Amino acid sequence: MSERIRLVGVGGSSSGAAGSQPSEPRPHSPATPSPRLGGRGFGSLTSQRYKKYRLSDALDDEELMMPSRSPAADAHGSRSVTSRAVAGLALVFCGPCMLLDALVRAGVGVFRRQPTPTARTVEIPVLFEDRKHRRKLYAPNTVRNQKYSALSFVPTVLFEQFKFFFNLYFLLVALSQFVPALQIGYIVTYFGPLVFVLMITMAKEANDDLKRRRRDREANSQYYPVLNPTTGTFLHVPSSDLAVGDLVQVTKNQRVPADLVLLRTHDKAGSCFVRTDQLDGETDWKLRLAVPSTQAMPSDAAVAGVRAVLDAEPPSKDIHAFTGNLTLLSTHHVDPLTADNLLWMNTVLASPDPVLGCVVYTGRDTRAVMNTNTPTAKVGLLDAEVNRLSKILFAVTCVLSLAMIYFAGFHGNWAVYLVRFLILFSSIIPISLRVNLDMGKMFYARQIMRDECIEDTIVRTSTIPEELGRIEYLLSDKTGTLTRNEMEMKKVHVGTMSFGTDSFDEMAALVAAATAHTVVPPMLAVAHLGHSLDGTATMTPSSPLLPGFGQPPALPPLHSAKRGHGKTRDMSSRARDIVLALALCHNVNLIVSETDGTVSLQAASPDEIALVRWAQQMGISLVARDVHSIRLRLPGDVDVHYEILHVFPFTSESKRMGIVVRDSATGEATFLEKGADAVMARLVQYNDWLDEECGNMSREGLRTLVVARKRLAPDTLARFQDAFHHARTLLHGRNEAVQQVVAQYLERDLEILGLTGVEDKLQDDVRPTLEALRNAGIKVWMLTGDKIETATCIALSSKLVSRQQAIYTVSKVRTPHAAEEELERLAHVTDACLIIDGESLAVCLDHCLAAFLTLATRLPAVVCCRCSPTQKAQVTELIKRHTGRRVCCIGDGGNDVSMIQAAHVGVGIVGKEGRQASLAADFSVTQFSHLTRLILWHGRNSYQRSARLAQFVIHRGLIISVMQAVFSAIFYFAPIALYQGMLLVGYTTCYTMAPVFSLVLDHDVPADLALLFPELYKDLTKGRHLALKSFFVWLLVSVYQGGAIMMFALLLFDNDFVHVVSISFTALVLNELLMVALDIKNWHRYMVWAQVWTLAVYVASMAILPEFDLDFIATLAFVGKVLAITAVSSAPLFVIKRLQHHFAPPSYQKLVNHH
Repeated sequence: MSERIRLVGVGGSSSGAAGSQPSEPRPHSPATPSPRLGGRGFGSLTSQRYKKYRLSDALDDEELMMPSRSPAADAHGSRSVTSRAVAGLALVFCGPCMLLDALVRAGVGVFRRQPTPTARTVEIPVLFEDRKHRRKLYAPNTVRNQKYSALSFVPTVLFEQFKFFFNLYFLLVALSQFVPALQIGYIVTYFGPLVFVLMITMAKEANDDLKRRRRDREANSQYYPVLNPTTGTFLHVPSSDLAVGDLVQVTKNQRVPADLVLLRTHDKAGSCFVRTDQLDGETDWKLRLAVPSTQAMPSDAAVAGVRAVLDAEPPSKDIHAFTGNLTLLSTHHVDPLTADNLLWMNTVLASPDPVLGCVVYTGRDTRAVMNTNTPTAKVGLLDAEVNRLSKILFAVTCVLSLAMIYFAGFHGNWAVYLVRFLILFSSIIPISLRVNLDMGKMFYARQIMRDECIEDTIVRTSTIPEELGRIEYLLSDKTGTLTRNEMEMKKVHVGTMSFGTDSFDEMAALVAAATAHTVVPPMLAVAHLGHSLDGTATMTPSSPLLPGFGQPPALPPLHSAKRGHGKTRDMSSRARDIVLALALCHNVNLIVSETDGTVSLQAASPDEIALVRWAQQMGISLVARDVHSIRLRLPGDVDVHYEILHVFPFTSESKRMGIVVRDSATGEATFLEKGADAVMARLVQYNDWLDEECGNMSREGLRTLVVARKRLAPDTLARFQDAFHHARTLLHGRNEAVQQVVAQYLERDLEILGLTGVEDKLQDDVRPTLEALRNAGIKVWMLTGDKIETATCIALSSKLVSRQQAIYTVSKVRTPHAAEEELERLAHVTDACLIIDGESLAVCLDHCLAAFLTLATRLPAVVCCRCSPTQKAQVTELIKRHTGRRVCCIGDGGNDVSMIQAAHVGVGIVGKEGRQASLAADFSVTQFSHLTRLILWHGRNSYQRSARLAQFVIHRGLIISVMQAVFSAIFYFAPIALYQGMLLVGYTTCYTMAPVFSLVLDHDVPADLALLFPELYKDLTKGRHLALKSFFVWLLVSVYQGGAIMMFALLLFDNDFVHVVSISFTALVLNELLMVALDIKNWHRYMVWAQVWTLAVYVASMAILPEFDLDFIATLAFVGKVLAITAVSSAPLFVIKRLQHHFAPPSYQKLVNHH
């Protein structure tokens, strides 16, 4: 449904503000920004997005926590009193924040209107006095990337943190200390670590959100000239106050503030260029066209004085399509609008002169905002393993607490004692584990980005660097990823003869001869007019070398020319035809540098530039091009002119590009088209060589392109243009109607001109990179849209397929029975490469999914050809689900984005076609060879370091809990704390944190050995570092060390409890420092400083804390007892490790010793 806004133009009154008199705006100088136009109400000030968390839900949760019995029934400290007190404290603590946030969100919901996106019909221009009303009808044009507001920051961050069970567990443990029956030690002992963790998280979130807020404020405060339709002058308005229907002027290098319909430019052809790299990641400049009816007006002020109706489709995400009409009310003339007439928000004007546009979409309705989706947070496998271990630790805590109650006997208030034991053993679950791992990940990301061997690498997702150390499947695109995307013409076939790089000089001579041939002997040139597009092109009377040529009496009828189709043309005319077609059929634009005046070529694809440059080498050069015409220069400096009637750009769906041109001299129109052979084969006339030559070129690794043409008689052209104009003015089903008209009038019985073969060179060091990854145990899949022959050639040349591997090809499988037969044929194949085309792949996935995945996932290399972007993402998801292994995807183009986002780890290459894949990826690199160091070195280190960091943090909590258990067991299983106050807080922070965290600097082998022996990477994929076996080994170590320290401390405490605390705690700290030191494989100076600094801090704190008796700790007895206990707890482990390294050394140790 459409919403109709009837606003009267200049001199009229507004129906939305009846009876109001238009106020004359104050004049402002264009050079100075004017004050803000219109006030910002409550709706704009509170236009924040809040978390959907209802206060009623929180109250319901609290009611569920409340027991049904009365408080009087549990007056003696039962579990119900504890639960009620804890629940009440939680509500008191978080209730005001949640209540305030709920009230703000309720106010936003009442006062801020959220209209449903619908089609819109808008009269333009909008009067200034009606702008306020117009802004209320549509979304405000404010840029908002900020996640929090001042009111929602605290409750939202707390909710995000406490939705995790273990953070909530520690919160309840800390709140329990407000209940007298549950108090154990000082409250700071339990609140300190929790507050420390929360403060780090909140500081990081606040810093990130402040940066986003500054960027939002800068974007919203940019001023733009808005044309006042009443006075015809410009007033400067901030971008946040723009309204639908405003006429906005945009200047060079300025960001487009909203989605605009381009009305007028200073270029005679009504064109301008925009940079879209911030929208779609593509680096080439895009050509945009002004609406013809408004472009024809003499000035911008004249545009403001014209009343028009703009019909636009509902807001959508598609940046490549738009359906709309612009109707002039005075003449009822209708101009169809497409994406070529739109300037999307956040694109940048590249043309030197300012342009005028009309705002059609604002704020959340713009393409840029609708395409800015919050990416799905990726959780690494290590995080899942740590979460599993945390659940085991919680179970250990519960079992240990129940054991204490069991051995003490279930007497008295045993439920209260159980809760007290749970609190005492809460250190088993390390609250600082997540903080340590997150800080480690930030450090790994910084190391990756500062690595000079892989310059310009960007880590966009800093939460999964250790995933790089677990990769088992690598899915790669071909063009631009394994290859450079730098095209070079290698071969041309014109039906009866093939030209290669060594014979291009001969082809250029043929083109020159054909051009001269048509000039000198007029009769022969006339005979060729009906068969060759450039027969009309070279007979241009505008050239001084062609006097009187091309006049209508000398031209043969078009139908008589067609009777001799392809038979009278000699080889020179065939060569000239295909070269001229390639010089005309493209979307290449000439860009002149403002600094040095050099001319460069801009196109959406490097293929286009390569073809135009090759045509120039053959003697036909592109001299000038605008929206309506093309000028070429033939051999002999003869210029020819063509009028561009229609352009049909290349899309990934159509896989072809076409253009309708008309010779300015003869008036003959021709349709030229080039595209993939799979599409063009059904559009061209019958021939017996196309399939064979395509296969020959593909086997040489060349990208093939079929070039064809069709001459259009005047009546055919007229009928086509009428039908095409009608189809373009449709508001519903426009694209389908346009394609139907093109297929009916143009794409039928095309005359094939030839076949081109373009080579895409391999990127640097692709071969050693693939070989290293294969030796590391990573299975590599290549997913490409090219033909089987081309993909096979690239797979062989890039060493994706090793020398000893066989190649099995599955193609043209159309039935489930045929697919089953192919899979049975390959059932026992293991060391081979499977090459399958898209059609066969679709049949296998639909009917033989399990069998195909079982077969394909065990092969070392698979090549999927003719894959669509959807199939790439589907294959990625299926491998993830079927194998449960880590999958990495790498690509460089927009068609790889879905695959990259579906993978566990997505890597994007900054390619020739733009940065779209790079912006959507988790890691951005500049070339494929950087994967070797990224995965085999940084990925390996990140995983090993995070695993060891998790092990030590868990060990740190287990050992002190074992000591607490031994202490309680000796003292009649009483829930009495062994360590309190600063000792417990300092143990996990200043006494052990720096040495443990310094493990992120350690590595087992140097980088050169890790890259030289990629087989070392295989051990990581087994995930043994945090497996249950490793966990229980550390659990036994903690039980032994904690028991040894506590038992020996009790034997040596000299009947003084203070001495027990000082001796055992000092031995505990020294034991942790020694354990870290013994585990370090390569010392770093920061590791030494961490050990020395931590020890100095602990010694200094002994003189301050009341738990230490200075007279006692200064004696030799104290030092001797501490050293003895530390030796007993650490020495056996050191001996076992040395024996293990001697008799069963790990693989990396052998390499280090050898080198």
